[in-house]
Amino acid sequence: MNTSTASLPGGTWTLGDLTVTRFGYGAMQLAGPGVMGPPADREGALAVLREAAGLGISHIDTAGAYGPRVTNQLIREALHPYSESLHIVTKVGAVRDQQGGWPTARQPEDLRRAVHENLEDLGLGSLDVVNLRLGDAQGPQPGSLAEPFETLVELQQQGLIRHLGVSNATAEQVAEAQAMAPIVCVQNMYNLAHRQDDELIDELACQGIAYVPFFPLGGFTPLQSTTLSAVATRLGATPMSVALAWLLRRSPNILLIPGTSSVAHLRENVAGTGLSLTDEELAELEKIGQ
Repeated sequence: MNTSTASLPGGTWTLGDLTVTRFGYGAMQLAGPGVMGPPADREGALAVLREAAGLGISHIDTAGAYGPRVTNQLIREALHPYSESLHIVTKVGAVRDQQGGWPTARQPEDLRRAVHENLEDLGLGSLDVVNLRLGDAQGPQPGSLAEPFETLVELQQQGLIRHLGVSNATAEQVAEAQAMAPIVCVQNMYNLAHRQDDELIDELACQGIAYVPFFPLGGFTPLQSTTLSAVATRLGATPMSVALAWLLRRSPNILLIPGTSSVAHLRENVAGTGLSLTDEELAELEKIGQ
């Protein structure tokens, strides 16, 4: 199944000098259970990546910590050599432990190692976008990002990274990063029910900077809302499709990276996200996060 980017919901956005589809794909679910180890269905995982590219999706989100290193190696196997229009966004700043935890790894040597592992596993000479993951598994935490971000700026100056972003960040950390170097995106948890970044999204939109919500469908505990379900029923759509369509309408700088390990589910997400929501439906959905 092949489609042009013009038929993907939301159109496109630019990350620095890179044009990406606002409807992207998050590769985290391609790893094994708990985002650890290889997928149960390797061929199925490769098929999802090839389908995403075939649909015209040009923004794939990943991280060396997924697997660890599993999703990056799958991306390379499925899609390398990459088309000029495909852009891969990765994250550094966390690793995995034997218990499946996500301990931070933001010392300069940790970040340099992570960038080189991403380059190796993806088969690239330079990474399109690297997000510095801040905070911890509980969410953003206050504190300066100066030392780790400076390491990424140095790697960018060496030509190993084209563009920088931050993830799991407070508004203060976003501003601190911007004072050190240009950023092209902020990747934080945000969805219909978790609206803590509303003000930040609007500020970034004015600056032409992308906001990429992770867990756009609620994460490991999917969004539960009678209002969302009611709107979806009226539209003959799934609640998840409505939640994604709302995000695209929320602000033009929002880029979606929903994940799935199923080709059929990927197609459903693309089709469903193209829903046309009326002003009344939008007003109804707005109440969920208030």
